[in-house]
Amino acid sequence: MNQRLLRRSLRFASFAPRNDNDYMIILGIETSCDETAAAVVRGNSEKVEVLSNVVASQIEIHQKYGGVVPEVAAREHVLNILPVVNEALEKAGIKIPLTPFDKGGKKIDAIAVTIGPGLVTSLLVGVETAKTLAYAWKKPVVAVNHIEGHIYANFIRNDKCQMTNVKNNIKFPALILTVSGGHTMLVLMTGHGEYKVLGETRDDAAGEAFDKAAQLLNIGYPGGPAIAAYAAKLKVKSKKLKVSLPRPMLNSSDFDFSFSGLKTALLYAIQKDKQWKKKIPGYAAEFQAAAVEVLVHKTIKAALTYKAKNIMLSGGVAANTELRGQLEAAVKNKLSGAKLSIPEFKYCTDNAAMIAAAGYFMAKRKKFTPWQKLKADANLELTN
Repeated sequence: MNQRLLRRSLRFASFAPRNDNDYMIILGIETSCDETAAAVVRGNSEKVEVLSNVVASQIEIHQKYGGVVPEVAAREHVLNILPVVNEALEKAGIKIPLTPFDKGGKKIDAIAVTIGPGLVTSLLVGVETAKTLAYAWKKPVVAVNHIEGHIYANFIRNDKCQMTNVKNNIKFPALILTVSGGHTMLVLMTGHGEYKVLGETRDDAAGEAFDKAAQLLNIGYPGGPAIAAYAAKLKVKSKKLKVSLPRPMLNSSDFDFSFSGLKTALLYAIQKDKQWKKKIPGYAAEFQAAAVEVLVHKTIKAALTYKAKNIMLSGGVAANTELRGQLEAAVKNKLSGAKLSIPEFKYCTDNAAMIAAAGYFMAKRKKFTPWQKLKADANLELTN
């Protein structure tokens, strides 16, 4: 066999069917923002099981800045990426180093990596790592959209969630509310890899608005958990202490969102209120209530319009308990027969298990990208 044929055979040999179950093991890498993450999942049919999920957080580093500093995030990714990947492989029982001729133990079938959207300097660390490993291990690569990764967190089935019907496969068409620090959108999913964006934010994403609101109230970063924590402290509900904020675009004819005005309304409210520091729980609760009401209302409206059989919640803000509870109640009361899927908390924020899960379903459809053509795209859009 000549060298060219040998290299080609090594490149694709690892993707041959294993057995009657034909399962695949995927290594996922995620570095789109400030979390360095790697995970290993095993996919079989419509089921994805997590074998390991390692996340190195940078929250403490960026707290003093009140937000993510791209250059700092990228440097931390460079320091963390290989230790995180190694830990994920070891926890999953994958032998290191991998070789094409390894006959024993579990094997990686493909590598899935986030290529965008996100901070380009952060994305580059994950992409270059995936390219290097793909070349060294002779493994195919799957290029994953970060938003698609969040969607596929709903397909992880080995963890139990009270608000997720884990016994049944997700049925299409499905309506997805994706809410994070960088994105807020409603997506119609008609099959694996088949998407139509119905609406999105015209300005600030919901997570970004939570961050800015928390900054205005001087209650910490990240804003989502801070707002939720202070909202939970609200006990006094007298009219004298009542706070009122608008519900932007609640009754608009489309499925778009806008949260910049809500943030501005909060700013004007506390500027006029000399006692606002004594009412922080009230302001936090009202801001959260306004955002959640708009998100839930638009989701139900879109689900009814497109006759969705499944409603999915995804993104970092999906960890907000008020949003989870309100959406669950609305689906139960207003969408007869529709199922609600919500990822477990640890799969809502940025992680690599969701990237590997998306990678598995892409690998099933042979959606591979040659490692030489793998590129980071900070503005990548969600397309079919």
